[in-house]
Amino acid sequence: MTATQSQAGQWTREELEYKVREIAPEVAVFDCDGTLWGGDAGLGFMNWSLEQGIVSRNTADWIDTRHRAYRAGEVSEAQICGEMVQIYAGLHDDELQRVAAEYVREFVEPQVFAEMLALVKELRGRGTEIWAVSSTNKWVICEGMRMFGIPEERVLAAEVAVKDGIITSTIVDVPTDEGKPGSLGRVGVTHPDAVFGNSIHDLAMLEMAANAFPINPSPALLEAAMRNGWGYYRPQAAPPAFSDITGV
Repeated sequence: MTATQSQAGQWTREELEYKVREIAPEVAVFDCDGTLWGGDAGLGFMNWSLEQGIVSRNTADWIDTRHRAYRAGEVSEAQICGEMVQIYAGLHDDELQRVAAEYVREFVEPQVFAEMLALVKELRGRGTEIWAVSSTNKWVICEGMRMFGIPEERVLAAEVAVKDGIITSTIVDVPTDEGKPGSLGRVGVTHPDAVFGNSIHDLAMLEMAANAFPINPSPALLEAAMRNGWGYYRPQAAPPAFSDITGV
């Protein structure tokens, strides 16, 4: 029985911190949206960038139609997350980095869970190798992880190729569902000591861990946690758990 299985049900902050310290993870993996901060930064950034006129009206109308189809169950999670990155094809990569930094400062920083920020800081201080894995675009996740002291080379997120500084539509990676363990495996992380995630799209990644830590779990992930005998933690002042159609 692992440390996280020793007490199912909802943990207090002190219990979460004790369990993490008890296993002293050498490698820890974190989902981001809903796990380290509240809200869906991927969807939020897309909507905000469309409002800013960063992409054409035709492209904006197309991705809106695609997202409606996704919510209706007609487009897969991996498809929509990839398309939400591909809409920026033709733009300068440094421009997207700039607007992502602006978005994160205004909309993501205020929603960071203080206890998760403190936990990551403690793990970094102990020398834990920390990875961030998300199906939100890499521009936003890299900016968000600056707050947590996690370098870009430890970020696995939805990404397209960049050629001569210009964003292309060629998919590099879309880590979601079973794709999250796949992305980790490609960088040599096959048996992480601890994984933290909030939605059903993190389940495969949680199952690969020696110790699973559901954080602010969505309804479907909470059911899976109960089946697996995992406890879970809800950050203070956390917004309602993501629905599984939006949690990434």
